[in-house]
Order: sequence, then C-alpha cells, then structure tokens
Amino acid sequence: MATDTPHPLAPPAVTGMPVAGVDTPALLLDLDAFEANVRTMAAAVASSGVRLRPHAKAHKCSEIARRQVAAGAVGVCCQKVSEAEAMVAGGVNDVLVANEVVGAPKLARLAALASHARVAVCVDDAENAAEVSRAARAAGASLDVLVEVDVGGRRCGVPPGEPALWLAQHVCGLDGLRFAGLQAYDGSSQHLRSVAERRAAIARAVEHVRVTRDLLAGQGIACATITGAGTGTFIFEQASGVYTELQPGSYVFMDADYGRNAWDGFPSFRQSLYVWTTVMSTPAPHRVVVDAGMKSHSIDSGMPVAADWPGLGYVNASDEHGVLEREGGVPMPRLGEKLRLVPGHCDPTVNLHDWIVCVRGSRVEAVWPVSARGAFY
Repeated sequence: MATDTPHPLAPPAVTGMPVAGVDTPALLLDLDAFEANVRTMAAAVASSGVRLRPHAKAHKCSEIARRQVAAGAVGVCCQKVSEAEAMVAGGVNDVLVANEVVGAPKLARLAALASHARVAVCVDDAENAAEVSRAARAAGASLDVLVEVDVGGRRCGVPPGEPALWLAQHVCGLDGLRFAGLQAYDGSSQHLRSVAERRAAIARAVEHVRVTRDLLAGQGIACATITGAGTGTFIFEQASGVYTELQPGSYVFMDADYGRNAWDGFPSFRQSLYVWTTVMSTPAPHRVVVDAGMKSHSIDSGMPVAADWPGLGYVNASDEHGVLEREGGVPMPRLGEKLRLVPGHCDPTVNLHDWIVCVRGSRVEAVWPVSARGAFY
C-alpha cells in the first residue's frame, strides 16, 4: 500500500479533536462537501465516454489523487516533474505532465519515472522533443508525448493546423517517444464570468482542435488522446465529440473566484476548502485583524471571503495579517474567535500549507500531508 513520506513539521491538528481546537492558520477541508464534489464530477463524466484525468496541481495531495482514481479517474495531471514524482511515490501509476519540461536534469528525472508508472509529457518545440528523446533513450524508457496546441490561451503551444502537424511528424520520428495526441487547454476561458462567454471560447478552441486532428488523420497520424478542459468549461469539451480526456482540478475545492462565475447548466460543486484563522487583534469597533495573511492564502485572484460572516469583508493582506472590516451594523468576531475564509484562489493557497485538516461536522477526521507542496521544479 502506498504511503506518503513522513513530514518533518507537526500538523496543526490531530484526529478526533474538535475543529475549535485546530491551530491557525490552517487549511480546513469539509469532507462531506469534498466527497460530494468527487462523486459529482465522476458521475458527470462517467456516461460520456470521455476519460477524467483531474489536475493534481490544485490539491498537490497524493491522498486526494488516490481517491479521485478510486472514483474512476484514469490518472492525474501535473505541471512539474517534482509534482509527478510526488504523485507516483504516493501510489498514482498514470501521470501526464501537462506542460513542457526543459533541461537535462528534469528530463532525466521524468524518464526515470517511466520505470514506475505510465508517464506522458507535452512538447511545443522540435528541439525540446529531441531533448526528451535523448533522455528517454539514456534511461531505456519510452515516453508518451503530446503536442501542445495553443487554442486561445496565448501561453504555451504551437499554432493549430500545419505547425502542429509538422511537430507531430517530428515526434513520430524520434526514438524513445510515442506520439500520444494533443494537449489543448484553454486556461484563459475558465474564469470568464458568463456561461455564454465560456461556451463561445471553447467552441473556438474545439474548432482549432478539430481542424488539427483531421489534418493529422489525413497524414495517417491518429490522436488517441485529445486532452484539456478545466472546472469552468469541462461540460463543453466533454460534449464536443473531439476531446477524449478532461483535466479539471479546482472542482474538488472551489474558491471565491470561481464563486463569481455563473454556473447554469453545470453540475453543482460545493465550497469545501477554507483557511481557518484566529482574530488576533480588535483595534477598532469596525475592524479586526486575523493571523492569515499572504503567507496563508493567495490573493492573485482577489481577497478571500469570510464564509460565515455576511457583511464582514477582508480588505487588506500583509505577510502575516489580514484586515477585515464590517459593513454597517454587522456583528464583529471577538478577540481569539476563529473563522473560516474562502480562499480567493485555491491552487496556490494549498501550496502554502503542509497539511490539510479534514473535518466532518465539528470533529477532525483526518490530517493529510500536502505531499507535493513546493514541488515546482
């Protein structure tokens, strides 16, 4: 049975203790909501004939990855080799690094993983593909390679059509590599607020992928896998008839930024992840300060939201402090009182913590290590 590497730092909670006793700042996971989210996504994808490969960059936790696979996922995505190493060490045997990997040291580690699990990686450059081939040959390994296509995100990826065909042909000619298909993820569309905007963005992406797939097929190159999609759009890629695999990640947790999206027609995912924090100062009648600042949650997508205190707004964050102010006559938390914050962006928030404190009702049921915390190399 797979086990996670013991963590050198003591967790902020122990199994069986009341939630009120959990030290702060800490990540709290509402297990009822989390488990419902895992079931909901698995059920939404199961009848479609499309595979589910959740993105582990959201949770960075081998225990969560194993639970996703147990619920029907074929494996997980990672962004970095070190994330993939943590997932494989934690018992996940099918990993796609949905990103480009450059440099001999990283590629040697990636190729070495192929002796322990099925491993795939993306390329968008011929020289990088040759570099991947050299690493695979040196390790005596065989790596699946997907050509990444820029379908609108303006990040990595070759243009659709002829450039993707040329690179796929190049990959097919390299030793140690198996051309596995196309990576086609449009990250920029995930947080478009209206469903109509997201649907239109993915329709454009799907057409780029369809043209590219058909062009490759005309040259005798089959795309066994066309993979992409995220929490904000996956129903559109799933229904496209083009994508064969989906990569949503944040659905297990959700966050304040996703909470600003419209969700008509989507399955319902519940907020399950919170930052647990303590009021450390009450300097004014309308203002309190908590011990969860920027080192406890990410504010790149906006400030967190006080989950159980309507009208109490998180207005400013510094390294170790968060300032909350009330609107009108809203009651204020007292000194020493603990409260839940919905993080603005769940993925980078998780990466700031060593442990996920799992709660059911008013008790701590488990404490899971964030096994790929800091794994960005």
